[in-house]
Amino acid sequence: MKPMRRILCVMGLGLLLAACSKEETAAPAAPAVVDTTPPLQILATSDLKDLEPLVPLIREATGVNVKFRFGGTMESTQEVLSGESKADAAWFANAKYLLSDRVGQSRVKVQEKIMLSPIAIGVSESDAKKYGWVGKQMTWADITAAAKAGQLTYALSNPATSNQGFMALLGVVAAASGSPEALTAADVDRGAIADFLKGYKLVGDNSTYLAEQFAKYQGTRANAFINYESWLLTLNNSGKLREKLHLIYPHEGVSTADYPLMLLNEARRTDYVKVVEYLKGDKAQLWLARQTLRRPIKAELAQQVEDLLPARGMQVELPFSPERQLADGLIDAYLNEFRRPIASAFVLDTSGSMHKEGRRQQLIEAIHYLAGADNSLTGRVAKLTNRERLWFVPFSGTVGKPELFEIPAGSPMKKGVALQADTEAKLAELRRVRDAADALHMDGGTALYDAVYEALKHLMQERKRNPEYQYSVVAFTDGMNNNGRNLERFKRDYEALPEDVKAIPVFMVLFGEAAEGELKAVVELTGGKVFDARKTPLYAVFKDIRAYQ
Repeated sequence: MKPMRRILCVMGLGLLLAACSKEETAAPAAPAVVDTTPPLQILATSDLKDLEPLVPLIREATGVNVKFRFGGTMESTQEVLSGESKADAAWFANAKYLLSDRVGQSRVKVQEKIMLSPIAIGVSESDAKKYGWVGKQMTWADITAAAKAGQLTYALSNPATSNQGFMALLGVVAAASGSPEALTAADVDRGAIADFLKGYKLVGDNSTYLAEQFAKYQGTRANAFINYESWLLTLNNSGKLREKLHLIYPHEGVSTADYPLMLLNEARRTDYVKVVEYLKGDKAQLWLARQTLRRPIKAELAQQVEDLLPARGMQVELPFSPERQLADGLIDAYLNEFRRPIASAFVLDTSGSMHKEGRRQQLIEAIHYLAGADNSLTGRVAKLTNRERLWFVPFSGTVGKPELFEIPAGSPMKKGVALQADTEAKLAELRRVRDAADALHMDGGTALYDAVYEALKHLMQERKRNPEYQYSVVAFTDGMNNNGRNLERFKRDYEALPEDVKAIPVFMVLFGEAAEGELKAVVELTGGKVFDARKTPLYAVFKDIRAYQ
């Protein structure tokens, strides 16, 4: 019986499978529904890159496909103000500067605050204890005095191009005024700005880049990092620091990023509302707090993440003056009067390959933009500034002699800040820069590493004569090194340079057939950064570099 039972079972199973197969053949699956709705394009500032993992969560919860595009604060602000942005929404750390302009107000249809993170001063714990700052109610005046005395040496994103840098500078100004609610451009305490900026040692436009530089130079070039609380807490948790940071929240008030999500395209309002409702919901708010260390906007949710966020983090909010003249005047004064003046060597590839595909013209156009040809918001910020010293170091198979350009100082104001027109002397020197670019002759091979090394040696001598400048090298090449030193020889020679010269960053512009791997090795050695101009207009890349100088 057992063999017969086994046969019947097998037959029964065969019939069942055949029936299933027949049923599946007879009823083909319906075609998959393809969502043809275009994604909700969100223009976001670069400090929000840690929100990319939200994309699938938003899509799952709302059915809306979100696509981020990241840019610098000033660059993104300019895009919105121009009205040429193709983004449906914008997401900034805050929109105070954008909305201080009537045009900006007209571009933004509606905005919703999503999360919070106050500006804080993260000081190496050993120095915070050394100077008695732990447990003390520190004020902006205390911070400014410490910077003036050399006790506080800090990293900060460029106030002219980044939100956190600008808001920190505005915090100093607002607190020093005594009446921040009614602060105007004419009331700005110039002495407070000058004293605060004495401690500014590590410059950059990108918090990620600055975090890397601070981790490298903590305890030598800088002992503090001024940024949003979330960045400082993340850095403390990263294990990359020599010692953790003690966070100081100035007692009289701070500026807080409230991360408004702003609707730009009225036609996408329905999708915008869905995304906002999800982001302000409990699940997303707690995800944002736990994953990015930004504070929930609801007090009851904040209690659930008290173990992650300092209890004293949320202080009095410093008022922000809606006066656009104040913001523009402060940025202009920072660039042209108060910051350490820039001294840089532009190492320019003039090899024969620069005749390809209009490369020579692109280089000339980029230099023209820096020398005053671009009157946009970002162009004004990137333009060569008062007191700046610039050398062209052209190279092909050999290295040319450095050519110096000196931008004269303006007439400093006695009180307050304001946009100032260029003097005739400055305009004349900017024309000389453009004329020199026009005269560049392209021929021969590529001695890149010889040129970078000679530029560093040249700046080494200049630094001895003028130590008050902030030095950097900007090296542009469109091809492979085929003359002079190779990369390994450059590394050996670089290691033999004095330590203060090694503090000069080398920024490399990747263009044409340049060797990406080798350029990255150079910036890793010199504390610089690679800028890729293969898919981005060269003039835009040159403007980006200015924020790191």
